[in-house]
Amino acid sequence: MERRHLRTYIQSRFISMSMWTSPRRLVDLAGQSLLKNESLAIAALELLPRELFPPLFTAAFDGRHNKTLKAMVQAWPFTCLPLGVLMKGQQLHVETFKAVLDGVDVLLAQEVRPRRWKLKVLDLRKNSHQDFWTVWSGKRVSLCSFPEPEAAQPMRKKRKVDGSSTEAEQRFIPIEVLVDLSLKEGAYDELFIHLIEIVRRKKDVLHLCCKKLKIFAMPVQNIKMILKMVQLDSIEDLEVTCTWKLPTLAKFSPHLSQMSNLRRLLLAHIHPASFISPEKEEQFIAQFISQFLNLHCLEELYVDSLFFLRGHLDQLLRCMMNPLETLSITNCWLSEEDVTHLSQSPNISQLSVLSLSGVMLTEINPELLQALLERTSATLQDLDLDECGIVDTQLLVLLPSLSHCSQLTTFSFCGNPISISVLESLVHHIIGLNNLSHVLYPVPVESFEDINGTLDLGRLAYLHTRLRELLCELGRPGMVWLSATPCPHCGDRTFYDPDPILCPCFMPA
Repeated sequence: MERRHLRTYIQSRFISMSMWTSPRRLVDLAGQSLLKNESLAIAALELLPRELFPPLFTAAFDGRHNKTLKAMVQAWPFTCLPLGVLMKGQQLHVETFKAVLDGVDVLLAQEVRPRRWKLKVLDLRKNSHQDFWTVWSGKRVSLCSFPEPEAAQPMRKKRKVDGSSTEAEQRFIPIEVLVDLSLKEGAYDELFIHLIEIVRRKKDVLHLCCKKLKIFAMPVQNIKMILKMVQLDSIEDLEVTCTWKLPTLAKFSPHLSQMSNLRRLLLAHIHPASFISPEKEEQFIAQFISQFLNLHCLEELYVDSLFFLRGHLDQLLRCMMNPLETLSITNCWLSEEDVTHLSQSPNISQLSVLSLSGVMLTEINPELLQALLERTSATLQDLDLDECGIVDTQLLVLLPSLSHCSQLTTFSFCGNPISISVLESLVHHIIGLNNLSHVLYPVPVESFEDINGTLDLGRLAYLHTRLRELLCELGRPGMVWLSATPCPHCGDRTFYDPDPILCPCFMPA
């Protein structure tokens, strides 16, 4: 079909942008009509208005017009193709996904770039750019411009023209494939394998980038193989919950040091290895902790069930380069010396979230905890001291410092043996914290009938009512206080307000 005839055909099939306030179905029908002739649809891409690419791509994707999809990727007039949103909530056809990747593969193989080529980012994340397809499909009247990623600076390549060497500018910018990865045994599928294969072949011009990486149960050699394909400096959020032994963590450590833009790290369930010497164990621990020297962007650190943290917390804190916003140390053993180092560390001066849940503090000098609260009082918003074994005498020491935490919004200290009299004292100390809206407190010791933990719900309801009345008397009736204790039947936390809620054991069948 001649070019002028093709242009006339496109104009007759698609309404202009000024008419997008008319029923959107007209554009949908035009796109479906064009897709019936695949050769014509592909030929039309050269002249297709930029605004009509998204609705046509959606129709081709839903209808599995794979040849058209492959061609559209090569002519895509935006810097980003947010494919992941289209994949969300549906069973993706393997060949459809392959068609998109093959389009990228062909694009990268071309020495002469297509005239309209702008694609720099293929976004496979399912929760990013949520508005793109709805905006361009006309479901929203206001067609705001699509926020496109910043382009990298083009590289200069020398090309020979008529036997002489000239330096002409040619864009040679790698295309980024954005993914969120969850690495676990049996997680491989045909789509992922195909993606990895293309990245392996085109690693210089196709970069696999991953902002969120979760590592579950998987052999470390498989993890290392996949991470070789990933641009590690693209990772901003890392979760490792693998029940690894210490030597395995040491093998993984060099990868951690390359994640220079990491902002959030969660590390859980690292266990000792019985077959290594104490000297070797110290070497492995030092190897892992030293990697934090390269994590200049780290803002949130969550560690859970790390056997080696006791006696090494000072070393870890000294290797962190910047103040943290979140520090969560849960279900770990800490010594009094560890808590001393924590309370003195410059890394906690800007904390907004502090959790020591499951860290036994019964034998810890409460003045150290008091110093810890004083250091964080200007910024702390969420404080979690659940299941710490804190007793009345310790909490009373903490109350003056707690009353200085002016930004505090949530305070949880469930699972500690506290009496009703100390709870009432707590109310008087924190009633002036205007931002504090939720307090999760332990069931008072007076609510138990015996040392076996048998709960008297009537007595608990009475004590809860006393606290509510006190809050009303002090002018803070809207402050939410919930008592909680593990359910003796299922182990889940049961809340009382004053009646039991949220536990299945108390729900009607």
